[in-house]
Amino acid sequence: MTEMRFDGRTAIVTGAGSGIGQATVLRLVREGATVVGCDLNADGMAATAERLGDLAPGVRMLAGDITDQAFVDEIVAVAGPRVDLLANVAGIMDHFVPLGEIEDALWDRVVGVNLTAVMRMTRAVLPGMVDAGGGAVVTVASKASLGAGASGVAYTASKHGVIGLVKHVAYFYGPKGVRSNAVLPGPVETGIGASAAPTSQWAIERAGLSMATMGAMATPDMIASAISWLGSDESLNVNGAILVSDGGWSTA
Repeated sequence: MTEMRFDGRTAIVTGAGSGIGQATVLRLVREGATVVGCDLNADGMAATAERLGDLAPGVRMLAGDITDQAFVDEIVAVAGPRVDLLANVAGIMDHFVPLGEIEDALWDRVVGVNLTAVMRMTRAVLPGMVDAGGGAVVTVASKASLGAGASGVAYTASKHGVIGLVKHVAYFYGPKGVRSNAVLPGPVETGIGASAAPTSQWAIERAGLSMATMGAMATPDMIASAISWLGSDESLNVNGAILVSDGGWSTA
């Protein structure tokens, strides 16, 4: 591995205020990247900047909602005409709510953050990547992208959709030099827990069956290392890949 493999390159990281997004910002900056980080949580981004310390000048932090197209446009404008890596990390869960109990507002919010925002962010960077002759998009999906037992209906459906989006981009834009890959974490020590607590007895019972096979939680940097590798030239022959990083949970 080249320690400064992103030297002179620009990256956008969503969900930069905590967990995997924060760890990805820290890793990419240490590997030489100029990073534009974004998150809805301004306090979280301040915490990321504090952790960066002397490396903070290499990061621009923007507070806003990535489901808002105007904010997506702002992020890309700040990053500049060429984005070498887009890391779609931001995501929320759905309290394990099953289909018969979900309300439209929860469905719309989860799908909006986990899938539609990923589409909009990726769409926004594609023209610059194509013009530059290459670039990488790495999207955080989930163990729930592979089956139905890991979460509720909105989260599961949105993460299945992410895989289709990732593969579409790989197929259509791979010939233009743009690589699109996904990382599928299992349990990770992140702040997503606020949207993970089950809200119905049925959800608690069904979630319990899934969690019974769950292994130890990963650290955010374990997932960030996979994002960094997929976004670097070390994985130039990898496109449309689904990289599972769940400690073997999906094998159960």
